[in-house]
Amino acid sequence: MPIDKKLGNSLIYIVDDDKNIRDLVSIALKESGFETQEFVNGASVLEAVKQRVPSLVILDWMMPDLDGLAVCGRLKLDAMTKKVPVLMLTAKVDEVDCILGLEMGADDYLKKPFSVKELVSRSRALLRGRNYSVGNGIKDEILTIGDLVVNLGNRTIKKNGKFLNLTMKEFDMLVSLINEKSRVLTREQLMQKVWDVDYLGDARTVDVHIRYLRQKIEDEPERPKYVKTVRGIGYRITSAEELEAENDPAVATV
Repeated sequence: MPIDKKLGNSLIYIVDDDKNIRDLVSIALKESGFETQEFVNGASVLEAVKQRVPSLVILDWMMPDLDGLAVCGRLKLDAMTKKVPVLMLTAKVDEVDCILGLEMGADDYLKKPFSVKELVSRSRALLRGRNYSVGNGIKDEILTIGDLVVNLGNRTIKKNGKFLNLTMKEFDMLVSLINEKSRVLTREQLMQKVWDVDYLGDARTVDVHIRYLRQKIEDEPERPKYVKTVRGIGYRITSAEELEAENDPAVATV
């Protein structure tokens, strides 16, 4: 896989109690031009970030003593590391577990067993998102839909004047949908746009992120106003005309 020079020598911390997985991930990332450091447990990586803050943390969920969720939560609460993207590796497949990981601040997750190629691609996507959010000279560009105001320059979103706390993936997914101006995006297209990887058949990755995005931006997540499901195809953002009709009591609904 070619080296992305724009990402420089990004430092990636790999945290897993399985040495085979650590070695596999480390070799793949080093071949792609990244610097890596391996940790056998959560306590050791929490000590390491005090000395040097990485560009990305790849974190196993199931570890003895201090599991990945606890480590992720501590990283996101610390002012020094709260903006460091976290990619969770998990053998868990239940959607509730995936949502729990996102709630604790994980920016993405990858189900074991995983493709090394996909892991590297997702790592790159998270690093590009981080670099974009802290980049120099980026002018504000505002996208507005209904009560939502999205600032591309500083990667923030407000609803009714209040800031919403979206993960990198949730933000990128929302922007991708808004940019399509109510055209439908399939799951494959969302994976390509947001994760920059080819779709590998696991619809839950997209569906879970959409579900959690709705919980943050919608008044009634089970009756979404902004992000619409097109059954059997994918998702789209609601149009300005639909929002106007929904807010106009004079417009009859069918």
